[in-house]
Amino acid sequence: MDDLVGTQVPGCRLADPAESVAELERVLPGLAAHRLPTPAGIDWLRLESVLGTALPADYKLLCELYPAFELSDFMRVGGPVPGAEVAWAEDTDDLEILAEWCDDADLAVPMHPYPAPGGLLPWSSSNQGDYFLWTTSPAGPQEWTVTVASRSGAWWHYTGGAVQFLADLVSGVLEPWSLPTVRPEITWVDQRGGNGR
Repeated sequence: MDDLVGTQVPGCRLADPAESVAELERVLPGLAAHRLPTPAGIDWLRLESVLGTALPADYKLLCELYPAFELSDFMRVGGPVPGAEVAWAEDTDDLEILAEWCDDADLAVPMHPYPAPGGLLPWSSSNQGDYFLWTTSPAGPQEWTVTVASRSGAWWHYTGGAVQFLADLVSGVLEPWSLPTVRPEITWVDQRGGNGR
């Protein structure tokens, strides 16, 4: 039994980070009201140095423009808090859980957590225990794709970036395989302006 449900491909992969964020703002009308008055000021160079890899530009832009928020009482979206970048990069709890899931999954092509070559790196999670991951690639972070590891044991891929994944999930373009329907509503915002995984 293969736990891999399949792969979904966007009609057109959005390569421009600003275009990805604009698409998310378009399909999630309440988002723009929470835009930070000034960029968050996350020390990405320090974080990426500790993490051992650069991160995708669309994700970094979203984290600079918006505090952490929750979609549809389900999915938490956010990144490191300025000043706590090292702690965020060194937090391996999710990677340890992911290593167990990878070991338990019955996949034709085994997957492994980062820092393994092509390893999976968490960028979001749900309040039901699902993980949203980057499938890292030696081609660089702008080419990374998304892998969903569902608490139900189902795994699936999306061949676009994280922010475009959010936009396609919210708009209904994506089939929410093994996930509940994600409505285009923000149900929580970090009022302190911080972020968090």
